[in-house]
Amino acid sequence: MAKYNVYGIGNALLDIEFKVTPDVLTNLGIDKGVMTLIEADRQQQLINDLGDYMGKKSGGGSAANTMFAISQFGGKCFYSCKVANDAMGESYLQDLVDSGIETNLQYQEREPGITGQCLVFVTPDADRTMNTHLGISAQFSEKELVESAIEDAEYLYMEGYLVTDPTSKAAAIKAREIAQKAGNKVALSLSDLNMAKFFKQGFLEMIGEGIDLIFANETEALTMGETEDLAQACDYLKTLSKGFVITRGAKGALAYDGENLIEIAPNSVKAVDTVGAGDMFAGAFLYGVTHGMSYADAGKLASAASARLVTSYGPRLEPQEAKEILAQV
Repeated sequence: MAKYNVYGIGNALLDIEFKVTPDVLTNLGIDKGVMTLIEADRQQQLINDLGDYMGKKSGGGSAANTMFAISQFGGKCFYSCKVANDAMGESYLQDLVDSGIETNLQYQEREPGITGQCLVFVTPDADRTMNTHLGISAQFSEKELVESAIEDAEYLYMEGYLVTDPTSKAAAIKAREIAQKAGNKVALSLSDLNMAKFFKQGFLEMIGEGIDLIFANETEALTMGETEDLAQACDYLKTLSKGFVITRGAKGALAYDGENLIEIAPNSVKAVDTVGAGDMFAGAFLYGVTHGMSYADAGKLASAASARLVTSYGPRLEPQEAKEILAQV
């Protein structure tokens, strides 16, 4: 039996939330609904300008949110990332350890620099917009990989944002090769519309000759498939992966288990913040399939968990909420 259910890799970022209106984003020249990489001086200027709108801060990053979710449901995770030898990096490491997640940061010396930050703008329509300065996370490389842990994990989970940098993309490819050589499964999240729009070739390099599971929302899947037809997008994803999940917001989700296309019913809720909803869906789904659930049942769990998440602010559930959802499903 594998020691870990999932080994995740991604950008470690301190998330800082701001509750704003679309007009504020427009006035600041921020593209709504997507993730945009920005420089440190631009990020600091936004923080200065939007101080009155600032909300909670938390350790995050897409893959990290997914690892936190798996751990909350009772799964065992290992997370490889890169943070600096600064106060934010120390806080980030402690957050992982306190959540029961093993990490390379426990075994590797952290380097001088600045830990990455992500400004998350939440608008009244519950949409999320992100402006990210990767900081030292932009230097994520094969050095941060722990080969023995990858080999001892049932799934490798790759965050799609790694595709933006040649060094981090190479690390993801190396991790996939290690996992597949060990006979383990590989999952990838497309993460963001801009990733699918501008980095398709990079994704194909990360996927190689094929992986086991792709997570995408509907617009990402359509963009990746270069089509406006969802059925055609599904057919395209089948050429890349043995299975996939496409989340569709209020319409629920579609899951393909290698044989059947399964409709996953939505959970009707009043959303106030969609930050981390896709990460939570992936985490709950991966917990399910690594604990004996079918794609259909894992999808029910993931749908319930992500629906609960969007009813409050922030990218994580409370630990007791995760236990309640698991018991109900």
